[in-house]
Amino acid sequence: MPTPVFSSLAEFNEILAKMPKTDAKATADATARDAVLTKPPGALGRLEDIAIWYAGWRGEPAPQITAPQALVFAGNHGVVAQGVSAFPAEVTAQMVMNFEHGGAAINQLCKVAGAKLTVHALDLDTPTQDFTVEPAMTEPELVLALNTGWNAVDPSADLLITGEMGIGNTTSAAAICTALYGGEAESWVGRGTGVDDAGLAQKADVVSRGVALHGDILSDPMQVLRCLGGRELAAMVGAIARARMERIPVILDGFICSAAAATLASAHSGALDHCVAGHVSAESAHVRLLEELGKQPILSLGMRLGEGSGAALAINIVKSALACHSGMASFDQAGVSGG
Repeated sequence: MPTPVFSSLAEFNEILAKMPKTDAKATADATARDAVLTKPPGALGRLEDIAIWYAGWRGEPAPQITAPQALVFAGNHGVVAQGVSAFPAEVTAQMVMNFEHGGAAINQLCKVAGAKLTVHALDLDTPTQDFTVEPAMTEPELVLALNTGWNAVDPSADLLITGEMGIGNTTSAAAICTALYGGEAESWVGRGTGVDDAGLAQKADVVSRGVALHGDILSDPMQVLRCLGGRELAAMVGAIARARMERIPVILDGFICSAAAATLASAHSGALDHCVAGHVSAESAHVRLLEELGKQPILSLGMRLGEGSGAALAINIVKSALACHSGMASFDQAGVSGG
């Protein structure tokens, strides 16, 4: 097991406070390059913005993506005992095996995108505590999960996506959003694995009770993650933070990934500047969450699978943006008038 990088939430927050920023010169150089490529200004729309954003984080005016990494984290949730999912907790371990055997959607999408996929199961035999009764995790449990995510990132990767598997984790994500942004629980819960109307009402009640129980910690986003989150959500937070330290751009996945990332954004202003939203999920609250995060999704395809699938699909869009930006000729190089 890798040596922990930090041994407490205080140490983790100290690291977050020292996060690097985008390279202003590389951003300026990439912007200048975009202005002389053989196309009318703005003709490639958001592809141009994505390329310049990526260049700034990589510190290169004309970069390419050659080593994307995909991480899927799995965890089980004690709150499942409250009847919030259409599937039993055993499905988490079964799906992990499916990932490992290459049979899931994320496996196929990573193959198409050329992304290296690894799967990390976090103590599946020991679910988090039911957050309507007590905090989901102790601080040592949270710190361990954060370290797992941190250490899973390959420093040689040049793009990262994080996905998850965990029966009950849409309830956890909705609770985090309710705690961070306020509003009624009903506005944050969705059907997740496909619960019926009664199940949806039960999820809202569970989220309301959980947030009310932990009301004294709502001003601290990392405590929100500890009390209402899950190991796989915490691991995604650790991985996204490590990517920032390594200047690796990140594509966020759907509602659960974005809820995990929201704890970082709430803890430290600009903590998600190295991230783009890969897609907007069909999970009903994801649109609102992306608005809170200030992220415009790249894709909108009605997906709600999780696993990192929407982010994996968006890898090829980001690759295409960089291929055009770095591979196109300038007007002078092409001998085309108008540059």
